[in-house]
Amino acid sequence: MIGHVSIGSSFYHLIRYCLEDKKELSEEKKQELSMQDNLQHQQRAEVLEYNQCFGNKQELTEQFKDVRKLSRRVEKPVLHLSLRLAPGEVLTKAQLMEMGRACALEFGVADNQYICVLHKDTKEQHIHIAANRVGFNGKVASDSNSYKRMAALCRRLEKQYGLQEVLSPRAFLPPKERHLPRHDSRKEKLRDDIRSTLERVTDYPSFEKKMQALGYTVLKGRGISFIDDKKVKIKGSEVGFSLAKIERVFSVQQQLVMHRSGNHHRLSNANAKAFLQNHTNPYAGLPVGEIEKQLTGILSELLKPEYAPDYVDPALIREAKKKHKKKPNRKIRR
Repeated sequence: MIGHVSIGSSFYHLIRYCLEDKKELSEEKKQELSMQDNLQHQQRAEVLEYNQCFGNKQELTEQFKDVRKLSRRVEKPVLHLSLRLAPGEVLTKAQLMEMGRACALEFGVADNQYICVLHKDTKEQHIHIAANRVGFNGKVASDSNSYKRMAALCRRLEKQYGLQEVLSPRAFLPPKERHLPRHDSRKEKLRDDIRSTLERVTDYPSFEKKMQALGYTVLKGRGISFIDDKKVKIKGSEVGFSLAKIERVFSVQQQLVMHRSGNHHRLSNANAKAFLQNHTNPYAGLPVGEIEKQLTGILSELLKPEYAPDYVDPALIREAKKKHKKKPNRKIRR
C-alpha cells in the first residue's frame, strides 16, 4: 500500500478533485477509456463517508470554511490523505471505510469535518480523504512527521488486512529494524533489467533504446534515472548502476570488441578512443588472449551492482535534520 499526505489552503479545489471526474477528459474520451480498460471514468467518485459534514462541493466548502474561521493563525487548513492498494488487491467498501477512519484518526482529524471518497478510474483501488485540520474546538491537527506517520500507518494496515507489504525508508523504521535485510521487488527488477541490457549492448544509444522497449523512460543528465510503467522514478545509483559505472561498462566492452577483432589501432567509437588516449594502456605487451581474459574479468565485476537496498532519498534526510536541529539558546535579558 502506498500512502500520500499533504496540506493546502483551498478546500474547494481539493473537494472538487475528490468528488468529480478528471476535468481534462471530455465525455467522449471518458466513455472511450471506460470501454478500453473496463474502468469507471464517468462518475468515478463514490463517497464512502461524510464525517461532520454533508452536501455537494459548494456546500462542503462553505461548511469547512466556517469551521476554519475558528483558528485565525493556520495558513494551510486543508489536509489531503490518500491510500492506494497494490495491483490485484481488492477490499470491500466497508474495509476501505475502516481504513479511511484509521487514517483520519492517525492524523488527528477523526472528530473533524472530512469526506472519504473511493475513486474507480484506476486499476488499483484507492481512497481520498479531504479533511479540515481545524476542529470544532478551534484546535489545529498537527502535520509534523507526516511522512513517518503515513509510512507507519500503511505498514499497520497491510498487516491488519493481509495486504502486500511495501518498504518504508529506513529512516522511518525503529532502530532495531534498520539493519535487517529487506526486499524491494521494483528496484531488483530494474537492477536485473539494466544488467541484462548492458550485457547485450556496447554503447549508450542502444542501451537507452532497449530500456525504453522494456517500458522505462530514461532520464540522463549528470546522473541517470529510470521511470517504470507505474510512474515510479528510481535513480540508477540506487540499484548499483550509476551513469559513471554504465559508461565505464561501455568503455570496457568497446576495448574487448576491439581486441577480439584484432583491430588494435582503429577505434570507431569516440568514447573508447578517448578512454585509451587518457589512460596508460595496462595491456601493452600482453597476448591477446590474456587481454581478453582481463577485460572480461573487469566487465564481470562491473556488472555486479553495488545494490543499496537501504537507500534513503537525501531530500528526506535533509528535511529530518532541519526538523531536529536544535534551536540556539537565547540569553534572557533582565
